[in-house]
Amino acid sequence: MKKKVVSLLVAAMTVASLTACANSGSDAPAANQDQAPAPAENQAADPAPAESQAEAPAPAADGGTISVGFAQVGHESDWRAANTKNYQDTFSAANGYELSFVDCDNDHAVQIETVRGFIEQELDYICIAPIQSAGWDTVLQEAKDAGIPVLIVDRAVDADPSLYTTALGCDMVAEGEAAGNWLAEYLNGEDANILVIEGSVGASATLGRTEGFNNIVAQNSNWKVLDSQSGDFTQAGGQEVMESFIKSYSDFNVVVCQNDNEAYGAMDAMDAAGITYGVDGDVTIISFDATHDGLQYTLDGKITCNVECNPLQAGFAEDVIKKLQAGEAVDAWTLVVDEAFVAPGITSNYAVTMSQEVLDGRAY
Repeated sequence: MKKKVVSLLVAAMTVASLTACANSGSDAPAANQDQAPAPAENQAADPAPAESQAEAPAPAADGGTISVGFAQVGHESDWRAANTKNYQDTFSAANGYELSFVDCDNDHAVQIETVRGFIEQELDYICIAPIQSAGWDTVLQEAKDAGIPVLIVDRAVDADPSLYTTALGCDMVAEGEAAGNWLAEYLNGEDANILVIEGSVGASATLGRTEGFNNIVAQNSNWKVLDSQSGDFTQAGGQEVMESFIKSYSDFNVVVCQNDNEAYGAMDAMDAAGITYGVDGDVTIISFDATHDGLQYTLDGKITCNVECNPLQAGFAEDVIKKLQAGEAVDAWTLVVDEAFVAPGITSNYAVTMSQEVLDGRAY
């Protein structure tokens, strides 16, 4: 490996164990405190599995420590905390890695400069979970010119695929379509007046989930999306947007939240306004990520459908790096498969019915 001093650019954040991420990483809705990350968050059309394979660089000349830089989105959600912890556990010194981790705090400019810093440090590999899908061509070209393989992880970029080595993550468009298909099955022809709390503006998860869900909306003439605003993938953002929606609309019966933390905030707002939700309420809530707490609310019947986005993606990245180290070719795209879950008492062709056994088996 290259011999150098690596400046660890580690943002000040504390990440608990994977199970504890969901339990302590967010505030539960104010009206329900008896219980307590990806991709999350891809572009409008997620890359399809490629038939061709990315060319592998020459293997390392020695068997020393492998240096990996990870430019993470931030710490906006339970999902993100679990995803960060997974990378830190996987790319540990005990496993033969030196990880340079940077929490970019949802700042695209900071993330670009972080990647440039990794290039200047001559790290062996760079992993990027892009905050925004656009604006990557220049810095990716710089990494390519420096001969450093780049892995685009979790989310996607709008860039020439030849500028990076591989991409891996969940299919966000498919996630949005899964939510829409389940809703069509659940409503069985009934009208839907829908409010959408989107994720961060420009994030590929936001674009993909929105596109996928809208694909199904277009197939149902009696569905209407009343409004769609960004909650920035946070609980506070979800609550703020939902409070605004409640002031403007009185006839909604479906709320789609593009991650669990936004759903917690939406529930806070509806609790305060006296609006009932869940399988026994007036409003159906659909969420994404399926973190431990999100699935606890699904088990409780508060969230009716929760579409998974698996945060445990570091193993896929490590598999790619091991292949590259061995001089092997790697796939241009690796899909991380998701499931969807529905509240007890609901059977679906598109989702698994939640149970305590399913919840107990979650690692995040």
